[in-house]
Amino acid sequence: MKGVFSAPGDYVHFKSQVPLHKIPIGTKQWRYYDFGPKAVPPLICLPGTAGTADVYYKQIMSLSMKGYRVISVDIPRVWNNTEWIQAFEKFLDAIDVHHIHLYGTSLGGFLAQLFAQQRPRRVRSLVLSNTFLETRSFSAAMPWAPIVSWTPSFLLKRYVLTGIRDGPHEPFIADSVDFVVSQVETLSREDLASRLSLTTDAASVGPLLLSDSFITIMDTNDYCAIPQQLKDQLGERYPEARRAYLKTGGDFPFLSRPDEVNLHLQLHLRRVGVEARPDLVHNVPKGDIGGSHSKENNQDDSDKSHKDDRGGSENPPAKYEINPTCPESSGSGNLDKQPLDSSKRCHLDHELTLYAFPGGFTREKRIVPPGTPLHFVWEYIVLFCLLRHVSCLYIIWNYSLEFRQVV
Repeated sequence: MKGVFSAPGDYVHFKSQVPLHKIPIGTKQWRYYDFGPKAVPPLICLPGTAGTADVYYKQIMSLSMKGYRVISVDIPRVWNNTEWIQAFEKFLDAIDVHHIHLYGTSLGGFLAQLFAQQRPRRVRSLVLSNTFLETRSFSAAMPWAPIVSWTPSFLLKRYVLTGIRDGPHEPFIADSVDFVVSQVETLSREDLASRLSLTTDAASVGPLLLSDSFITIMDTNDYCAIPQQLKDQLGERYPEARRAYLKTGGDFPFLSRPDEVNLHLQLHLRRVGVEARPDLVHNVPKGDIGGSHSKENNQDDSDKSHKDDRGGSENPPAKYEINPTCPESSGSGNLDKQPLDSSKRCHLDHELTLYAFPGGFTREKRIVPPGTPLHFVWEYIVLFCLLRHVSCLYIIWNYSLEFRQVV
């Protein structure tokens, strides 16, 4: 892991475009991103123990430009799985979302299955990545779980980080690890303690009413913090589920292999009947960008609902929808094989051109501004004449000195 972490440029761009929402619901504080056309049933992303809502920023940027709605949430401060189910249902009611598709990784995948088991009418499909069915093995490996709520923050962070495999990594995997580690540093002691409590709380996923055909299992084949035995149990539980294997990606393929993960998510959503609305990407009202929940047409009422009932945004609402021709992060995309003929060109200045491909990828190409060769020729002529003039002056001055000495 790197000693000094610098936020990726695409993450900085994401933060400038997508507002972070914080809303209190009962005693729970929810932190989430909501982006994309509100007419589309949302894909809700649930992170693992070490993750936050920010770790899915590559999915939010990519899928929203294709016309999907993506909601990424932080796991709130809940201490058992029953409390999680109740809190998550209240959150969905608060943001006026009834039918959802869940994408969960690690602990998030386990919580997604529990919610689908207890609230089957709300969950339309599942995408499970590097996750498990029961917490017994984690509880056995953590005998100090009963006192986790009194454990100091630095010990909790150290315990969480020891579960993340340290180098050497391929560059894109190392970058994903660095990003997640930076997110762990933002979590409070109570947040970490509650997530570890969820991991060790005695619970297991029972039979789901959801058909296996509406479940996709997406795992990495290189290594993962989740033991292979637990991942095999998941596959045995859902034998008819669709499989999406990533050759590499580590613990955080959504960051290290975003193009492949986004493709599998898009294929899953299409298969379960979610229709993207790219026609709404450019025409989303300014006030609706970023997950506004207000239904009133009166602007004053809308402002009050954001301030009083729905909480505020950490970032100001974006003034414009994200331009699909802007560059998209591609941790593993092979852009060199894509034809330029099917691309759209966006001139940003005289020296830079961005090519936006139908799949959402971009290629950067340096071009020479018109008139540049002529400009260089004139500079050369002026410089040549100036040097010749200076040399002539030097010769005349030198001869004048010699002439004075002779006289």
